[in-house]
Amino acid sequence: MLGKIILEEAFALPRFEEKTRWWASLFSTDPDTHVKEITDITKLRLEYADKHGVGYQILSYTAPGVQDIWNPVEAQALAVEINDYIAEQIKDVPDRLGAFATLSMHSPAEASAELRRCITKHGFKGALINDTQRSGPDGDDMIFYDQPQWDPFWETVTSLNVPIYLHPRNPTGTIYAKLWADRPWLVGPPLSFAQGVSLHVLGMVTNGVFDRHPTLQVILGHLGEHIPFDMWRINHWFEDRKKHLGLQETCKRTIRDYFRDNLWITTSGHFSSETLRFCVREVGWERILFSVDYPFETFGDACGWWDGEELGADVVRAIGRDNAKRLFRLEGFRDCDA
Repeated sequence: MLGKIILEEAFALPRFEEKTRWWASLFSTDPDTHVKEITDITKLRLEYADKHGVGYQILSYTAPGVQDIWNPVEAQALAVEINDYIAEQIKDVPDRLGAFATLSMHSPAEASAELRRCITKHGFKGALINDTQRSGPDGDDMIFYDQPQWDPFWETVTSLNVPIYLHPRNPTGTIYAKLWADRPWLVGPPLSFAQGVSLHVLGMVTNGVFDRHPTLQVILGHLGEHIPFDMWRINHWFEDRKKHLGLQETCKRTIRDYFRDNLWITTSGHFSSETLRFCVREVGWERILFSVDYPFETFGDACGWWDGEELGADVVRAIGRDNAKRLFRLEGFRDCDA
């Protein structure tokens, strides 16, 4: 398929090369190649895109990113640096590359202002936030965005009519020490990523964020961070036990309603046809978006899998391109009508 759109595609600042190499050494068998791929913007990734039929990519700063910085001043300064850097890098190829804003999430007002600046000045397509924001004097606290004090931020998001990609980050501080230190093999894609994001987004659902902001659009990677596979059980518990749980005022619709109206999932890093078919049945193909998770995954693996999918031409084209065209209001990119 030509003209595929991908939107969980990471980059890193070149000045952090040594930190990036150290991070890559924890999971990659070839850290040097990872560093080259994640710091490159317009050469390697466009060559891969041409080879594998990708027409447009939305880039985002690699996890844990600014959400790992608990000093608010430092976090904000780095967010602005990242946003200005990637805007400059992609400005000459607007038909091939876009970007999500990086946001410090210490302050709703500050996050709102930076998001607005990125959308209006740079033409970014939304923002990617790496789960909770580390905070506190020693970085051991976590800021969730599901409480009413974050409503001004969500109002800004909906007024700008852009989606937010809620992406995982690694567990840190006492949470890591208590839950993961004795089982570090489960940190990341095997378990901790999905656990963190699913807690956060279900908190948004049950604490009424989507009821107060009914047009808000939030994207979840990795085929929904396990939530689609528990859809029946979540819905059963919410609906049959809602009165006892006290959810009647804060969670006014069903979990399936929120996935129909507010939540999207992507295929990033999860190239399983059987799992995808399950998600199509539970979530609907209209709310699924193709993605790679580059450079943690390869264009070859993701696109080779997608080009061999047998869901039917219309569904393959919708998930591979047309759903994202609609969500991001995209036009005029490489092979956009192929």
